[in-house]
Amino acid sequence: MAKYNITEKKEKEAAYRSLVSPRLMDELKEKILNLILIQKKYKDKDYSAKKLAEDLGTNTRYISAVVNVRFHMNYTSFVNKFRIEEAMTLLVDKRYQDLNMEDISNMVGFSNRQSFYASFYKINGLTPREYKIRHFAKHPAQKEVKKRGRTAKAAEVAVD
Repeated sequence: MAKYNITEKKEKEAAYRSLVSPRLMDELKEKILNLILIQKKYKDKDYSAKKLAEDLGTNTRYISAVVNVRFHMNYTSFVNKFRIEEAMTLLVDKRYQDLNMEDISNMVGFSNRQSFYASFYKINGLTPREYKIRHFAKHPAQKEVKKRGRTAKAAEVAVD
């Protein structure tokens, strides 16, 4: 796991988590999902927990408590999960095959390529490039490569 210097964090028991009622947690959970996932705020590089709290008329401690208790992760990991899921779709979509990793990273809301690679690796255990190569090795008919104005089927790529 030393590839991207990812370390496991220990679970901390924050006192404020127990101050949020279960009913309020459920309400906030639905509202958070609506904004982040349905309205695709995860694509906005600048959409912070603070902005989310402002949009929901609450504070960041409540946002943090709900995300920690209901989704079992912190806010950044929560948002990055949706970014990576979308990136995985884009990486294997032939409409986006000409985009580089930085373009994909920007499209899904990462502010830099390094954080995109680190998050992708943390979730999938391989880099975005490795993911793309493995996908097309398993599904060679899906990959089309443009060569001098013509479209040709890509050769299968050997994978470990």
